[in-house]
Amino acid sequence: MNDWPEAWSDENRGNRYGRGSASAQPEGARAMRQVRRPASGGYGGGPGQSAPPHAGGVPQQPAYGGGSYSEGTAADGYDSGYNTGQVYGGGGPGGPGGGARERPAPNWRRRIKWTAITVVTVLVVTTIGTYFWADSKLNREVDLSKVIDRPDAGEGTNYLIVGSDSRAGMSAEEKKKLHTGSAEGKRTDSMMILHTGSNGDTLISLPRDSDVEIPTFTGSESGKTYQGTGRHTKLNAAYAEDGPELLVRTVEFNTGLRIDHYVEIGFAGFANIVDAVGGVEITIPKGGMKDTKSGADFEAGKQTLNGEQSLAFVRTRYALAGSDLDRTKNQQKFLAALANQVATPGTVLNPFKLYPTMGAGLDSLIVDKDMGLFDLGEMFWAMKSVNSGDGKSMNMPISGSSNGNLVWDKAKVKTLVEQLKNDETVTVSGN
Repeated sequence: MNDWPEAWSDENRGNRYGRGSASAQPEGARAMRQVRRPASGGYGGGPGQSAPPHAGGVPQQPAYGGGSYSEGTAADGYDSGYNTGQVYGGGGPGGPGGGARERPAPNWRRRIKWTAITVVTVLVVTTIGTYFWADSKLNREVDLSKVIDRPDAGEGTNYLIVGSDSRAGMSAEEKKKLHTGSAEGKRTDSMMILHTGSNGDTLISLPRDSDVEIPTFTGSESGKTYQGTGRHTKLNAAYAEDGPELLVRTVEFNTGLRIDHYVEIGFAGFANIVDAVGGVEITIPKGGMKDTKSGADFEAGKQTLNGEQSLAFVRTRYALAGSDLDRTKNQQKFLAALANQVATPGTVLNPFKLYPTMGAGLDSLIVDKDMGLFDLGEMFWAMKSVNSGDGKSMNMPISGSSNGNLVWDKAKVKTLVEQLKNDETVTVSGN
């Protein structure tokens, strides 16, 4: 109920609010009329005049006429200007003290750390995977535990490396292409002893026509004992008679040197390795080389041989003045060059060369049951050192011949074996 007399105007009410009276008292809260601006951006009385910024945190204001303003827009379609992000002290884009937030500088130390960890992890996983893959490919078929009456082990490691004329797995076309013939079974085409030690590596060729005695031995398949009768024959006949185990037994009996590991490769495998590595560079001596039986037909000079040509080169004997002795020298030279080519960064660091080379080599190798990848790696590195001049290559010392067989010089062979057993520098020379 209104306490003022009727017909009184505001000016007759005495102590009234809002007129500057000293005793003025505030009335109850009254809604403050909002100044509305058209949604088109004008404010107040001038078109195109922007609304001033408002303080942050302004609550939603009631509209006259019973409505309410929501998100800065009046009920009748006009924009109030509130809650549009244009607030005093808001720190937002375009506001005082605002501006786009700067992206923090990258933590390069952290990035480098995690990149290094990732690279190392990948390398470790790849290395381990490659090791087990390669190890599974080794054909561990030769059981040296079947060899009886073995000499005592000496210093260093001795490998018996054998090149066989096995044609296993070769098609008729491949046999014709590689000039291998079609003989059944397999025989040794080359034999070498590689000694690795701390006083230089030594590669010794054993001519296939070497005169040796076949000792008492145990059959690799039958398990029977065959007594020695003092029978002499060519060295390669021991392999033909009872395989790798008898060959090892015969070499140990006639030299007194213990063989620690056995490695054999056939014709096809040899050619595949050469092709996988991209060929091997060899210097053909003056006069060239031509042999219809092996297929060799080379001009003199330095050249790169592919698998087919390489096999012809190492098998050639009839075109050489020294026959089998000269052939063993060529075999040494070629195998050392092949090992040197395999061990180059261009092969080792190139997976497109390394894996095909390893695959071709490991698939075609036959080794003893105790042979590991590290032993095989040591063998290749030793052959590389021989090729680079850090080691020595030679033929077994020969004193003469008997019935077409090459007779070893017993005195020189004894000295040679003692030096190898003691891992001393070899001073003995061969033929």
